[in-house]
Amino acid sequence: MNKRPQLLSYIPSLDGIRALSVIAVIIYHANKLWLPGGFLGVEVFFVISGYLITLLLLAESEQSGSISLGQFWMRRFRRLLPALWVMVVGVVVFASLFQRTMLGTLRGDVVAALLYGFNWFQVWNGTSYFTSFEFVPLRHLWSLAVEEQFYLVWPLVMLLVAKLGKRKIPSVGVLFFGMSVGVAIYVAMTYRPGTISTIDQTPQQFMSLFGHSVSRIDFLFLGTLTRSGGLLLGAALAIWWRPWLLKRSQAGSDGSLFDLVGLVGLGVIVLAMFKFHTVIEGTDAGTIGYDFLFRGGFFVVDLASIALIAAAVHPSSFIISRSLGNPIFVWLGRRSYGFYLFHWPVFQFYRRFAGKGLTPYEFVVLALIALAFTELSFRLIETPVRHGAISQWWREFRAPGYGRDVARRQRQILLIAVFSLLPVFGVVSLVTAKVQVDEITQNLSDNQQNVVDVLGSGASTAPVVITGTTLLGQAPTAPAAPGSLDGQVIDILAIGDSVMLGAANVLTERGVTVDALKSRPFRQALEIANYMKSINRLGSVVIIHLGTNNTVDVKTLDEIMVPLKDVPLVLFVNVHVPDEARQTKNNLLLNEMPSRYENVKVFDWNAVANAHPEYLYSDKTHIRIEGQKVYADLMMQAIGRP
Repeated sequence: MNKRPQLLSYIPSLDGIRALSVIAVIIYHANKLWLPGGFLGVEVFFVISGYLITLLLLAESEQSGSISLGQFWMRRFRRLLPALWVMVVGVVVFASLFQRTMLGTLRGDVVAALLYGFNWFQVWNGTSYFTSFEFVPLRHLWSLAVEEQFYLVWPLVMLLVAKLGKRKIPSVGVLFFGMSVGVAIYVAMTYRPGTISTIDQTPQQFMSLFGHSVSRIDFLFLGTLTRSGGLLLGAALAIWWRPWLLKRSQAGSDGSLFDLVGLVGLGVIVLAMFKFHTVIEGTDAGTIGYDFLFRGGFFVVDLASIALIAAAVHPSSFIISRSLGNPIFVWLGRRSYGFYLFHWPVFQFYRRFAGKGLTPYEFVVLALIALAFTELSFRLIETPVRHGAISQWWREFRAPGYGRDVARRQRQILLIAVFSLLPVFGVVSLVTAKVQVDEITQNLSDNQQNVVDVLGSGASTAPVVITGTTLLGQAPTAPAAPGSLDGQVIDILAIGDSVMLGAANVLTERGVTVDALKSRPFRQALEIANYMKSINRLGSVVIIHLGTNNTVDVKTLDEIMVPLKDVPLVLFVNVHVPDEARQTKNNLLLNEMPSRYENVKVFDWNAVANAHPEYLYSDKTHIRIEGQKVYADLMMQAIGRP
């Protein structure tokens, strides 16, 4: 193995920063309510990578007078690929044995992961990084794809930088810093605030990528260019802040000042992790992005990261270097790559859905399992490969031998064949698997034909003269045919999101006209109510089941009740999303509605779902077929139509 250039010695405190960063990311992945800005740990990783890789290349250039591209890429190959391959193969084998229905949809993810293009695969296919109700055991590999793409290009850049000569290199740091600022400005200008929905409803939230429409926020969050700001800022720091030069300069003598700088940087990062919002969140207006994050937030974290790194590598630093360089942090930091690799699939195979928050007990158990895989990978795969174990074994295997040597080779061939059985089975299963949608998606798709799009139905907007309406207790009229209102009063109108959409068929059988749409914000109920009021088609009952994906406030609820004030009964159905803070907030507001409006009742679906988890799919939100019947029957009882 090629030794690290002597100019650059091992810096334990950088592993300490890695340890803190990976802990933050893993806590966020376990339950984003615990640390809503924990995803920023990835940004800190980017800054560290930009700093260390640039530092290594500079050290090699100064030590040997040149940069060996082949040796650099071989070191990266040995460091990154073996553990990745083992993890991906492990995911394929596990899915082949226990989650075979997922194999067809997993195939593209596997190819993208192995080619280190997972970030662009997600952007191009529209498989949003932020979707909560999907089984995505390889989703976390987007960040490794960004780094690997950087590793492919950056040695070429530094090869050109090295040819400029030592005197001009500091000015290159200014260029890298300026490029980082340019990335931040580009991201801020490309980002669009406001509601994020489908391309038809919010076309401004989409952009063209080689003629293909992609989500703007996915492009900004996952794209290599748009996430290169931290890498570039780390590279700029490496140009100006080389440890071997610091030891010989006056700047390397006063560590206390840089301890203070590092503590400020660490404080900003920790504060951001607790105070930043998740990247997108559901609000009263619908799903929106976190504006500040894309308009300077990432850059602030990058600046804080370089302040922390500058203190950590300072030769006279005491507080930062000693605290971050403690044995526990160093141990975890050296294994941070493997821990990041293995924790997400372990979490996903347990909970099945990306957005399902873990309990503290589940988190501890699953994190320990992931750490066990990490340690096995570190000892049996990563470390041996980095020290040339594969090439050494191959030389010994090919060397001529007799007697015991031949027997040993035969045993090795047998062991390889035995251990290859499961991977071969997994790969064959993956290649031959049919693409199948998950049961929730299938259920929603099957029910799409049972809903009416009130606002987009094409019904005449001219007011219709109504001579009478059906009152509570009378026999229900037939529900409006899907796709048309036909000018009729709708006796029972139900407005909902994907939870109601999944039960549209059973509700329709009971005489309910259902207008349900995935990810619908609460505010759309106001649009529908106003429209139906304006054309005099509101009947006896309006049912509203929204708030699964977004929050609501008192003002919106009051506005909804204005056009519904003359409806004999308005039934609000409260929400069951146990892993989201909005469940409590929304349900408190909904439960107060009957005390303020005489024509309002609340159906406590949350209590039913808590008492009967068997009614729900494994995401603990959408309703299974047997639960849909209960959901519809209890709803009909609540409106007096059992």
